[in-house]
Amino acid sequence: QVQLVESGGRLVQAGDSLRLSCAASGRTFSSNVVGWFRQASGKEREIVAAINLSVSTTYYADSAKGRFTISRDNGKNTVYLQMNSLNPEDTAVYYCAAKFRGGIALSGSMYDYWGQGTQVTVSS
Repeated sequence: QVQLVESGGRLVQAGDSLRLSCAASGRTFSSNVVGWFRQASGKEREIVAAINLSVSTTYYADSAKGRFTISRDNGKNTVYLQMNSLNPEDTAVYYCAAKFRGGIALSGSMYDYWGQGTQVTVSS
């Protein structure tokens, strides 16, 4: 089994930066894909960024390009989401998820394991 735990979410002001962490246990990230998703209150879940840990390719939603960076700590089973220039539209619960077959997928239904989520709130 794989357990995923997100951390780092908090209340910040517009323009601030925040780094979210996704810590995995039970197995390594080798040959896996990890994605970051978010769900704002009353809205559908959407992908933010994803990384293919086997070939180091990444995906970013248009809303994240130029502001967010997904990365892996090579010494730990941890994936990060660095978020810069935050705005109130980024307010959401952020989830990390992992899949073990195929490459990066945009739909959350393609992922096999999910964390519990961490709340990010951006005030103006």
